Amino acid sequence: MVSDTVGDFIIRLKNAGAVKKTSVSVPYSALKHAIAEKLKNAGFVQSVEKKGKKARKTLDVALKYDNEKLPVIHGVKRVSKPGRRLYRSAREIVPVRYGHGALILSTPKGILTGKEARKENVGGEALFEIW
Repeated sequence: MVSDTVGDFIIRLKNAGAVKKTSVSVPYSALKHAIAEKLKNAGFVQSVEKKGKKARKTLDVALKYDNEKLPVIHGVKRVSKPGRRLYRSAREIVPVRYGHGALILSTPKGILTGKEARKENVGGEALFEIW
């Protein structure tokens, strides 16, 4: 039983890229699906697909690699953890790795990247940074 499902999800993506896997299959949740869609829009994963029915649903995420067969996801850092939730206002959101990364936030307007949250002028729980 995993207590931190978001942390488990992002570490699975990073580890699968490190061993050159083409895709990752994780247990489905609406939160993980929304996060995976944001990662797809930000250019960190290739595609996202929901498979299965009822309690056996899984989320298949196809990883993205560059021209030299290196994973696009170089690293991740969990910001808000189950033991300590961290929130950021719109003014506190800064670029990750000089603009080469992304901050994923859970906001009242849904899951947003740092750039989108600044544009919408909304803050929220900082889930993780990815670069």
